[in-house]
Amino acid sequence: MSQIITVKIKLLPTKEQALVLTEMCKTYISTINDLVSEMVAEKKSTKKSSKHIDAPLPSAVKNQAIKDAKSVFKKAKKSNYEVVPTLKKPMCIWNNQNYSFDFTHFSMPLMVDGKAKKTPIHALLVDKDNRTLDLLKHKLGTLRITKKSDKWIAQISVTIPTVQGSSVKVMGVDLGLKVPAVAVTDDEKVRFFGNGRQNKFKKRKFRSDRKALGKKKKLNAIRNSQDKEQRWMKDQDHKISRAIVNFAKGNKISVIRLEQLANIRQTTRTSRKNEKNLHTWSFYRLSQFIKYKAKIVGIKVEYVNPAYTSQTCPKCSDMNKTQDRKYKCKCGFQIHRDIVGAMNIRYAPVVDGNSQSA
Repeated sequence: MSQIITVKIKLLPTKEQALVLTEMCKTYISTINDLVSEMVAEKKSTKKSSKHIDAPLPSAVKNQAIKDAKSVFKKAKKSNYEVVPTLKKPMCIWNNQNYSFDFTHFSMPLMVDGKAKKTPIHALLVDKDNRTLDLLKHKLGTLRITKKSDKWIAQISVTIPTVQGSSVKVMGVDLGLKVPAVAVTDDEKVRFFGNGRQNKFKKRKFRSDRKALGKKKKLNAIRNSQDKEQRWMKDQDHKISRAIVNFAKGNKISVIRLEQLANIRQTTRTSRKNEKNLHTWSFYRLSQFIKYKAKIVGIKVEYVNPAYTSQTCPKCSDMNKTQDRKYKCKCGFQIHRDIVGAMNIRYAPVVDGNSQSA
């Protein structure tokens, strides 16, 4: 079992290399779109090879363009040609047999003076905690080069083996406001993550500062404050998700289960005084960070139906409403109410992993 993730690395091409890449990226996209148009007109997949493609691209890149065009054509065919996707964002792709990476340079065939020439392009590998370096030790797949905000980015698909073991070990994670996240393993190990009170205080402080700035009509300062708050929230999500995945890895968990996020704002336990925090906190982003970081270490993430997970007794399955921070059942079972949600999420029915935005 394995899964594929994408690793991004900044490129530092020379001015001449940047010009070549710009032209190749535009040509690559136009080649795909032309091939798709031909296939749609003929209502069948193309049989062309690289020698039939009249475009200033290396043969390896032409072959990749044909492959991508066939993939786009399949989507058009599936919609009975009612929707024909047109690619717009310039990019260029090489398969893993036509480029190399030595952690300082990418070397791939570029069009130089009308001929394909293997050319090294400097890469800037900023690697905290050697995470990127460890990822690139796995099997490398296709290399995609794009330009974003005047910066060149190399995206490499990496195949990572999933955690293997004699049995599946599951961990449930419950997301909330007063306690940002609670995790419970299938052998009943519990861990709380984040500080809900601190988060509430920080957000209230940001709102108060903006209110004061609003009275002074300092619009730029208000926008800067909003950006600062978003950066702080994102940093909190990164720290919490990393701690959750490290806890799972330390307990040899092979599957993390999260609640599907479709109606989390309606189901999350909160009070009127927490209403503003509820509607400004990104549960979806935290969920995505957990998913991405779990994928990196080979842990699968599944989504479950969260219905009644916070009310059902894990011991006797009776339904009870919580009082304050304690969950009590007639059978004698009592525990912190957020732990109940995480315990039940472990074994709730798994749904399609494409959860909706919160």
